[in-house]
Amino acid sequence: MALPRSRQVGHAEPVSGEASFDELVADGAAAPVEGWAFDRLAGRATEERPPWGYARLMAARMATVDAALDIDTGGGEVLAEVPHPPRLLVATEAWPPNVPVARARLRPIGATVVAVSPDAPLPLRSATFDLVVSRHPVHTDWPEVARVLRPGGTFLSQQIGPGTVRELSEAILGPLPPPAHRHPEQAVAAAEAAGLTVVDLRTATLRTVFHDVGAVVWFLRKVVWTVPGFTVAAHRPALARLHERIRTEGPFVAHAQRFLIEARR
Repeated sequence: MALPRSRQVGHAEPVSGEASFDELVADGAAAPVEGWAFDRLAGRATEERPPWGYARLMAARMATVDAALDIDTGGGEVLAEVPHPPRLLVATEAWPPNVPVARARLRPIGATVVAVSPDAPLPLRSATFDLVVSRHPVHTDWPEVARVLRPGGTFLSQQIGPGTVRELSEAILGPLPPPAHRHPEQAVAAAEAAGLTVVDLRTATLRTVFHDVGAVVWFLRKVVWTVPGFTVAAHRPALARLHERIRTEGPFVAHAQRFLIEARR
């Protein structure tokens, strides 16, 4: 069976293949990481698409509801593509640099962006939304999701699975214990404990390819849970080893884990 087509997880011009380790690292360390788009890595990294098409599923749900909420919207990149937004559309974002980016991007579709604090209750009224969505949330507060959903409402989320791009984490940190968190079964149990009924669960393993160490540096600065506490200074020796590996053996391959979960109140 053919794999799903890859997308660029990367509009910057690709760094020359002749660039030195120092030049590549400096490039990855200097580039801005606001928002949740990966255009910067065009031509430098790829990741397979999950087979279910989250953006398409979300847009289809949005067209049928009156009120919707997007949790952890990032820079609003995915939500902005919804062709038929509902009458009431709210998005939340906890990382301060992303908030003005999301507000500018989502203003044309009439969405309100609310800045929130991590791990704090949502500053939204109970039983307000027919649909709550979230793509790659840092953490899902299932009781809060259940609280803001109207009876009969739906939560649709694409989530990071356990040990995602583990090969990259171990290339920087060394061998790691088996992942203890982000398992789909844990999400199902948490959803049910919050009073929701899980109606769909799908998983996927996606081939992810990095063509240069500068792309790796930028990715690790942006996707902070891959190597917690990552800095170029602290991890320079491991980056140098990875650079040499890519130079002599070719692109570095890892595997991202994703799952789709849909639950109803």
